[in-house]
Amino acid sequence: MAKIRAFRAYRPCKDMAAQIAALPYDVYNKEEAREYVSEHPDSFLAIDRPETTLDPDCDMYAKETYMHAAQMLQSQIADGKFIKEEEPCLYLYELTMNSRVQTGIVACVSVDDYDKGVVKKHENTLAAKEEDRVNHIDHTSMQTGPIFLAYRDNKALSDIVLETKRSDDLYDITSEDGIRHRVWKISEPAVMDAIIKEMDAIGNVYIADGHHRAASAVRVSHMRREAHPEGGKDEEYNYFLSVLFPAHELKILDYNRVVKDLNGFGAQEFLKELDKVAEKLDESDEAIRPTEKGQFSVALSGKWYLYSFKAEVRSEDAVEGLDVSILQKYVLTPILGIKDPRTDSRIAFVGGIRGLDILAEMATDEDFAGDEGVAFAMYPTSIDELLKVADESRLMPPKSTWFEPKLRSGIFLHEIEK
Repeated sequence: MAKIRAFRAYRPCKDMAAQIAALPYDVYNKEEAREYVSEHPDSFLAIDRPETTLDPDCDMYAKETYMHAAQMLQSQIADGKFIKEEEPCLYLYELTMNSRVQTGIVACVSVDDYDKGVVKKHENTLAAKEEDRVNHIDHTSMQTGPIFLAYRDNKALSDIVLETKRSDDLYDITSEDGIRHRVWKISEPAVMDAIIKEMDAIGNVYIADGHHRAASAVRVSHMRREAHPEGGKDEEYNYFLSVLFPAHELKILDYNRVVKDLNGFGAQEFLKELDKVAEKLDESDEAIRPTEKGQFSVALSGKWYLYSFKAEVRSEDAVEGLDVSILQKYVLTPILGIKDPRTDSRIAFVGGIRGLDILAEMATDEDFAGDEGVAFAMYPTSIDELLKVADESRLMPPKSTWFEPKLRSGIFLHEIEK
């Protein structure tokens, strides 16, 4: 049973919400983050990535850098850019992308549920990336980026959401990428109790996006528990900031792969190797998008090829049957020599939001591909596949899912207190 609760959020004052709301900290590389913050000084990215306002040669992982984040945040609170709720509340957070609407419940989720496996995961975390967010949360005493969770559909919750959205919204902003963000505040005790009761009865919830943020929040919770053994279960650090969405409203985009070289093969030799595990369906000078599970396309030497995995390499297993797993097992490892995609510098991952043309460009870019590179456009992993893997308490290969739209940081802040 998933235990959630209301919280006293810090949130932007209404006339600052559009300027403050920011894409997640890890969407940008170092140069992109610095450039964006220089052009948008009120963006929460400046706090999520505090090195962007320090000397370019600074150590972004130094204690002083995280202390700088805490100082900037407290300064903005003092300046009135953020307000704190008088009483604990829940919220609705609606995102609209290309006329597709998804609405989540903003609440805090129990760390104990994460530890017990009630909050289901589907991918591993990287130690260095996790350590960064641990330090950020610990120094600011604030959870600044919500965890993107999914739950199986529940009619009672859907009815509450629909009724709440008939009231006046708290924010209504459209971000630079055209995504509309709306927020409603839920403060009536009876409504909050009904939401908490229904969520408690649902059972498992699933991390869709934000595995590193979740793991980091949990680690800080354990640190605070150890430092304050007298603290009770009601302490704020025992909960982490989340937005919970009904699974049917979510959309997963393709997560594609580009490899810098052909591992010593010529282009035609590589295609012959590929023919052993997949059937070629089409080829073109233009990008070809896979249209069903089991299909993938290849950008190589200025041409595109559409393939379908052969029956003998497919599987009904929850993990082994994923298209990304089959590609890794039968193509990336044995043919291209990519044994560990988490650490191999020869492979790059490109979210489907960037389109297919970028794949062919990267595969032939001299700065990226020293020799002739190859790109793979995948058919998206489905939400049902994600739930099945998580229900079996198993993990997907890295970079299996790309969710859009992205939740914004800075709209809701959860103070865990020192």
